[in-house]
Amino acid sequence: MHRMLSSCLLCLCTMLSFISCNNAPSEPVADAKKDSAATADTTDPTKSWRIGVQMWTFHFVSFVKAIEKADSAGVKFIEAYPGQPLGGEMKDSFGTRMSEDSKTKIRQLLQSKGISIVAMGVITPKSMDEWKKYFDLAKYFGLSYITAEPLKNQWDALDSLAGSYGIKVAIHDHPRPNPYWHPDSVLAAAKGHPNIGSCADVGHWARNGLDPVVCLQKLEGHIFGVHLKDIDSAGNTKARDLVVGTGVIQFAPIFKELKRQGFTGMFSIERENNWYNNVPDVIATVKYFNEQVAKLP
Repeated sequence: MHRMLSSCLLCLCTMLSFISCNNAPSEPVADAKKDSAATADTTDPTKSWRIGVQMWTFHFVSFVKAIEKADSAGVKFIEAYPGQPLGGEMKDSFGTRMSEDSKTKIRQLLQSKGISIVAMGVITPKSMDEWKKYFDLAKYFGLSYITAEPLKNQWDALDSLAGSYGIKVAIHDHPRPNPYWHPDSVLAAAKGHPNIGSCADVGHWARNGLDPVVCLQKLEGHIFGVHLKDIDSAGNTKARDLVVGTGVIQFAPIFKELKRQGFTGMFSIERENNWYNNVPDVIATVKYFNEQVAKLP
């Protein structure tokens, strides 16, 4: 009986020792985290870049026809703009007043084409109630951000609202005298507001006489989206819009800087000329974009 009891105690001690060893932290776990961090550090952010089109490019036709144009250009991501007539059998316009039936039909159209709405804008709601309606619309279509030029007294409430929806607000920079024409004004809005950042319109920065690369550097960590356009002269707020890569803007350093920052958002082509025959311009821009990105070190 005594020998049996001793044997049982020996077995019990062995089992407890085994369990203790298996529950102890092991060195390979720490190594795995380190390896994961190293992998993340070497990931190429350009693999996440999406080239899309701002629907203002096709504002002279209905939303339905604009989707056909985007699709024919091989573009699968869009930035919608509120106010564009939907077309087809729908009588309303893209925006917060769309009927449930129209929203369903638009969603079905997008799915049939394999096209996603990533953002919408540019908007300037006058009240937080109006902002909430836009966020509800953005949530319905699964948007990543809303391009806007918010009123300065809305910053605190807007940041909170954006956080609750999980949808960012990207401030757009129209030419002077727009209140957000300079990156410093966007930085002021972003300070203490993690859900407010920049929609970097490189064409308008050049129109304002600013160096787009310097602007991007100032806004590092706050850039949610980019508007791609080119112009015929810098420092001229009325400069004529050109196909990207054919004007005065140097895009190679712009793409290089965004890669350095680890930017992973969308580039929206915004062609503001040749309105009635600009699909070839969009196709040319997509080709130029892909070529430039492929050359990045």
